[in-house]
Amino acid sequence: MKTVDLLKPDAGLRVFISGAATGIGAAIAEAFLETGAAVYVCDINPAAVEAIRKKHPGIHAGVKREDVDAVMADAAGKLGGLDLLINNAGIAGPTGAVEDLDADAWDQTINTNLNSQFYFLKRAVPLLKKTSENPGIITLSSVAGRLGYQFRTPYASTKWAIVGLMKSLAVELGPSNIRVNAILPGVVEGERMDGVIAARAKTLGVSFDEMREDYVKKISLRRLVTTRDVAAMALFLASPAARNISGQAISVDGNLEYL
Repeated sequence: MKTVDLLKPDAGLRVFISGAATGIGAAIAEAFLETGAAVYVCDINPAAVEAIRKKHPGIHAGVKREDVDAVMADAAGKLGGLDLLINNAGIAGPTGAVEDLDADAWDQTINTNLNSQFYFLKRAVPLLKKTSENPGIITLSSVAGRLGYQFRTPYASTKWAIVGLMKSLAVELGPSNIRVNAILPGVVEGERMDGVIAARAKTLGVSFDEMREDYVKKISLRRLVTTRDVAAMALFLASPAARNISGQAISVDGNLEYL
């Protein structure tokens, strides 16, 4: 096999992606579909799930409310097993000074960003241990999982925790030949980041444009990243070229220097 061929994920890879009907998750799903992978996405938004089904008729998709068991069973049945779990589900959470944060909003951020990763892992790992392919887990953290993030403490706390979860699982699951890595996206172009910028601009009393420029000037390459940049890293981590890469928190952020 040529070295360049190692950069391609195996055709027919069976991939489950949480929170993947829009944004980064959808970009990752589309990238794997282009490689010939069998892909199952789940999301809590029924309209978004239906939209991605229409756009990609070959994709498998389900709506997750509370029953993770049901959606994972559906995925395993439709995919015929599982080779790769991509834990992507997450929300931006509230913005504000810690003393002003709403406790329910804090809990919702923890439950969505961190606890959901555990629920999917608990049900996916037994499936991954059964596969004879190249099993792996990719967790989506954030550059906020390696840097402090003023006025964004709920979100940053979950993203740091996800890195710790990944590091621990890489040690735990390595003997089972399951690789575990985290992708830490930086400032990603899109509607969700626009909402974060707007909320932080309001908290700091500046305009949206001033806040956006403040983010950009902190990036060495002076540009935002795209969902396709993140998807490309996911493809690499799932490929044979990454067979000895595990336990790594890999930033895709243009070298974001601080937040």
